[in-house]
Amino acid sequence: MPLVDSILNLAGFELEDISGLNPVVLKLRYTGFVQCIHCSGTSLRIKDTFYRWIRHESFGFRSVYLYLEAHKYRCLSCGKYFNSRFPGILPSKRSTEAFRKEVFYKHLDGISQKTLSDRLEIGHATVERYFRDFLKLKLSRSVDKPSPRVLGIDEHFFSKKDGYATTFCDLNYHNVYDVALGRSESALLPYLKAIPDKDNTRVVVMDLSETYRALVKKHFPNAKIVADRFHVIRLINYQFLKVWQFIDPAGRKNRGLLSLMRRHEAKLSFQQRLKLLAYFQEFPPLQIIWEFKQKLCRLLLIKMRTKKQCKHMIPLFLRYLQQLKDSKLEPLVTLGKTLESWSEEIVRMWRFTKSNGITEGFHNKMEMISRRAFGFRNFENYRLRVRTLCG
Repeated sequence: MPLVDSILNLAGFELEDISGLNPVVLKLRYTGFVQCIHCSGTSLRIKDTFYRWIRHESFGFRSVYLYLEAHKYRCLSCGKYFNSRFPGILPSKRSTEAFRKEVFYKHLDGISQKTLSDRLEIGHATVERYFRDFLKLKLSRSVDKPSPRVLGIDEHFFSKKDGYATTFCDLNYHNVYDVALGRSESALLPYLKAIPDKDNTRVVVMDLSETYRALVKKHFPNAKIVADRFHVIRLINYQFLKVWQFIDPAGRKNRGLLSLMRRHEAKLSFQQRLKLLAYFQEFPPLQIIWEFKQKLCRLLLIKMRTKKQCKHMIPLFLRYLQQLKDSKLEPLVTLGKTLESWSEEIVRMWRFTKSNGITEGFHNKMEMISRRAFGFRNFENYRLRVRTLCG
């Protein structure tokens, strides 16, 4: 490889002169193959010669400009005129693709538009335009992707004006499939109708949302709904804490006891167990409810079971639901009815290992994208960034 190609990161140029310290000006002449852009003919006549100033990627902290000799050609085969085209420089652009990529990755790494504008001596709008061009280029490689085989659906907050948005996550490949504005059936209906190959989706993991369940049954006919394990366990803990508050309001406000009550039995140390047992001596009914909660959680945390194993576990689960509904405490009765209405989706958790923890992790990344941009007014801009950076 010629030394000039290695320095410039552009092929087919001859370096004629170097001048300046900052900016550095490289006077170049193109020596590569030239053909007609209309008919690919090689029989050409030079009609005019002119020079172009092109911004190039920086050398360290020094700006670089290319002073290019260009020509206006007339094709003798088709009779049409055209100007010189150079590798690494798109038509009608005043910067190389290398410089545009430099701006994109610096902005992607967290450098603000204002800082880049001051350092590189370009406009704020130019930084935004370069950034969006590369986002669209990356996104164009994944257009019309079929619906994921294992889909995770969850909501997240977008803005005070537009409210919530819904995230569709490919749980098999750990990436965001798409983001749609809204979480109601009327808001999501146009988007769901446009998803290609929805029959491809076999499993949908979601929280205990009646709206999402109805949408999945309507638009993903071949999909089996699986309840998200985290949300099920959280619901059980939430109703248990309400019962605790009813039995002992003062103990419920104790942050040390609250931490112990929330933990799973296996994660309690010997000293923590003794502390809990000492507390339960004052409230024996609370100990019975706590032990029941631990049994129920242990049952629901089981995963990777065969169909035959699940059939043996279902009667125990149904017995627990009946005990919840037969209790005289309103939070436990409500919990029993809720788990019963979602019993089919909850039982499927034993067969699958996937959960919406992947989607929740992407929500953290999406929040950082929004913070870095100081918020979004336009949802399509937000969607473009999320699909590109999380897809």
